[in-house]
Amino acid sequence: MNRQQKEAAVRRAIGDLPLLSGSASRLLSLSREAEHELADIIKIVKHDALLTSRVLKVVNSAAFARRVEIHSIEHAVALLGEELVVSTAMSEAAGLIFGKKLAGYAAEEGELWRHNLKTAIAAKILAGRARRPVPHELAFTCGLLHDLGKAVISDYLLHTAGKIRQAIEEKKFADYLAAERAILGIDHAEAGYELCRRWQLPSPLPEACRLHHQPALAPPKWRPLLYVVHLADIVAMMSGVGTGADALQYSLDRDYEQQVDLDENGLAEVMLRVEREFAQAAEAF
Repeated sequence: MNRQQKEAAVRRAIGDLPLLSGSASRLLSLSREAEHELADIIKIVKHDALLTSRVLKVVNSAAFARRVEIHSIEHAVALLGEELVVSTAMSEAAGLIFGKKLAGYAAEEGELWRHNLKTAIAAKILAGRARRPVPHELAFTCGLLHDLGKAVISDYLLHTAGKIRQAIEEKKFADYLAAERAILGIDHAEAGYELCRRWQLPSPLPEACRLHHQPALAPPKWRPLLYVVHLADIVAMMSGVGTGADALQYSLDRDYEQQVDLDENGLAEVMLRVEREFAQAAEAF
């Protein structure tokens, strides 16, 4: 297939992917509403029997070492917090999308889920260091979604990983994103944006996919958030949880210093907190 045919095939693949469950979609959308409360989360979970069972399974998992088993969904949601409830809702999509092997990136099964989860945790923590207010729940959700597009385009990048890395080293491409566009006519950031639109997710969730490598292009309203997600993605890769061949093959936008208060000591502190929270979340899932 030539590049135009590959791009058309990728766009068809996006259209063929299953829709999110109504509960997962509502939880993701809720994260952008500034005035929502934990009661709103509980209401969504209680009306979904499958999600209720998953939330109770997570809250009673060995990761949290509860002395008494939790049976109340109100208590479970209060203990887990919004971020882990959203992650639990997205675990359904994790099996269908996040959990797939990314052969085109030379990444193993589950690596995309681990990377996105770690990025989400890093984004939540970095939101507290933003120079302008960034809601930590929204930062977490954007981090959880940011690399969705890789699951879509991976199958069309088979046997390219080594060649792309070599081409980047030889300065033929600025980064992995540019290589994807050259080969497919579309990159993982754009593919993720289109998938979020198919799922009818509200702004800035699609934009978090589209612009996490180019936060300076975000509308001013969402720019601090996009810089937080941009940095969180780098932090996850620096910690050794990437998605295969493209790890650390992207440019860091140095203007992050205008948006996020993060020096060398602060980075070390953030990475330590991310590791601690990720270990618990990974065990729970």
